[in-house]
Amino acid sequence: MQVFGPLYDRALSWAAHPRAPTYLTVLSFIEAIIFPVMPEVMLAPMCVAQPKRGWWFATLSLAGSMAGAAIGYALGHFAFEAIKPLLGMMGMLPGIEAGIATVQVKMAESPWAVFWFLVLGGFMPIPMKVFTWASGIVGVPLLPYFLSMLVGRGKRVYLLAGAIRFGGARAAVALRRWIEPLGWIATLLVAAAVAWLVWRTKFA
Repeated sequence: MQVFGPLYDRALSWAAHPRAPTYLTVLSFIEAIIFPVMPEVMLAPMCVAQPKRGWWFATLSLAGSMAGAAIGYALGHFAFEAIKPLLGMMGMLPGIEAGIATVQVKMAESPWAVFWFLVLGGFMPIPMKVFTWASGIVGVPLLPYFLSMLVGRGKRVYLLAGAIRFGGARAAVALRRWIEPLGWIATLLVAAAVAWLVWRTKFA
């Protein structure tokens, strides 16, 4: 059963619609909460069609993402609280809470470490909602959280708009070709950072 292909094609069709800027903003908002298709799918063809407006399109996408980041954070927090009894009955709650407590201790020791983690995570091939919900669950401090979302998402949309503005349509093709390896390189860097934190927790 195909799920992501049709959603990808639908997002591309939205990019050609007269109300594409509105759709882009809404897509960016929903993607930060639940939708599986990243807004760059719309942003890239819109920037190719109107490169001089690329910066404006990127700003609209960022604004939608930031609003969605606030909702995603709240949903992560309250959804976890709501399912705690169920997790307790399944015997999973102690282990989950222990993991959350470990993360919270690390955040208390170095409040801005999570900022750099989330900023780097912005390059990973993982939808934004994973970070928004997870941040709400573990209780990432709001100032580092929103700044990391602003930088992490902002660098993606503005780099994309800038690459197409100065590189033309060929830049969009090149970005599509290289986004996967670049994303996995960032994933490995984040995995290495997590492994270091775990090692430090156990042996430091």
